[in-house]
Amino acid sequence: MNPTNYDFAIIGGDLRQVYMANELIARNFSVTVYGLLDPSMDLSCSFADSLAEAIYSGQIIITPIPVSKDGKNIISQKAQPDLTMEQLCRLLSPGQKLYGGCLTKEIKNHCGRFGICCQDFMEQEEVILYNTIATAEGTIAEAISGSTTNLHGSSCLILGFGRCARTLADKLKGLCGHIDIAARSSLALAAANAASFGNIFLTDLEDKIFQYDYIFNTIPALVLTRELLVKTNPDVVIIDIASAPGGVDFLSAKELFRNAKLCLGLPGKFAPKSSATFLIDYLLTNLERSDSYVFA
Repeated sequence: MNPTNYDFAIIGGDLRQVYMANELIARNFSVTVYGLLDPSMDLSCSFADSLAEAIYSGQIIITPIPVSKDGKNIISQKAQPDLTMEQLCRLLSPGQKLYGGCLTKEIKNHCGRFGICCQDFMEQEEVILYNTIATAEGTIAEAISGSTTNLHGSSCLILGFGRCARTLADKLKGLCGHIDIAARSSLALAAANAASFGNIFLTDLEDKIFQYDYIFNTIPALVLTRELLVKTNPDVVIIDIASAPGGVDFLSAKELFRNAKLCLGLPGKFAPKSSATFLIDYLLTNLERSDSYVFA
């Protein structure tokens, strides 16, 4: 096989990867894609006919964020039988560079064994922090669209006080009448108090949870159990942005007629273009700093 050489190969993804391809082309790079089929895609893109063609022709490989939901298939707009994690590992060659999100241990180990440089976007602090902005804005959009009442003047509860929760709390400041932070850690609650938010230990929620109009969960463990859901306001809106399966007993929420929703991939849904631009800026800066990398 004598494939055409491209600067970048983008395999699978959502609208973020579509905009990443467009952004790279706008910066005069050559791009081939596989598993993406969107009318907004720049026509200067080359569309590979197989994963092998895409991988063999690209110097830098870009995967979705996250790369997979089931640990087997690579996320894509257009399902392809060869778009799998196993095939990706089999086709990567020494000297290539792999960038993606939430790369599995198997991918990282494979790259390490065969001298393939790989970097996980979601392990880079600057990317993680930027991602919280789109996540917070998307969370608020989901809350508003899923409710019949205003956020303005409402009583809100945020479960957890990590990076996403802190940005969300900051964005909600001008909207909600009152915001409480619930967490297990006294250090997290001290940070919430320093930021002028109300604070409550998770273990003390049972007697207070009825007072909230909106509940936002960021904790990737079951925290909103049936026992707690029974005591919530029947009109409460619950938005869970923790990693699947989330922190809400969704079966009980459905049985109790509580408005609860697990919302994943918010940056790709609500801010794909902004997220793509930031990722391309980060990626190109990283490439410039790494081993004097030069494009063909």
